Amino acid sequence: MRRAVDLNCDCGEGFGPYALGDDAAMLDVVSSASVACGFHAGDPQIMAETFAAAARKGVALGAHPGYPDLWGFGRRPQRFTLSEIERLCAYQIGAAQGVAALAGTRVLYVKPHGALSNLAMAETDVARALARAVRAVDARLGFLAVAASALEREARALGLPTAAEIYADRGYGEDGLLAPRGAPGAVLCGARRIAERAATMVEEGAIVTLSGRRIPTAIDSVCVHGDHPEAVEAARLLRRRLEAAGVSVRPFAVPAA
Repeated sequence: MRRAVDLNCDCGEGFGPYALGDDAAMLDVVSSASVACGFHAGDPQIMAETFAAAARKGVALGAHPGYPDLWGFGRRPQRFTLSEIERLCAYQIGAAQGVAALAGTRVLYVKPHGALSNLAMAETDVARALARAVRAVDARLGFLAVAASALEREARALGLPTAAEIYADRGYGEDGLLAPRGAPGAVLCGARRIAERAATMVEEGAIVTLSGRRIPTAIDSVCVHGDHPEAVEAARLLRRRLEAAGVSVRPFAVPAA
């Protein structure tokens, strides 16, 4: 069983005067925060405020690039060329790095968002394009990738410091990848149920599919989606459950400054 694991959430996903999720509360619980870069959500003001708040609380910071799709929150499938995907990713990482510097902190890792991440989980060429973009911007950046997916494999193959991530509040298909959001059981409800299942996966070192099948995998980080209505309570319960089992919660390893 792992003795330490990262607990991360997606943050800064409002836009202008519109807020989404309780970032202030989540940043008291998690050890890493992936901040929207302005394409699927977020804007320069929200980014700066989120970076500063996370830094004050000792939370590791990541860039969370996605499709240019504010209306669909980056969760609608889109098609771009591989070169376009690389540029979209590089652009957002650069924006996050600049705003983070202005806020007196720095970006330590990159985590793809939404439909872009979903596509890259299964399509090797898309996963490789994202990994290439990260490496081109700064090869020292960590890459937070969905466990047992093409994203994880390609990031490791390109030599990026890679961490494998599972989702506390999402269901898994029999292939070990996230079930599509519209499928039965794809989005879990009940904070206690979410916390218990995620803790089980960490303790067993395995993805638990919707049928109960175990798929062994490395698990370096657990994500609780910030926009889930029970996100904060689920994260609190999960952290308590892990620490009670002797698993410390801390950021996954990232390169030194």
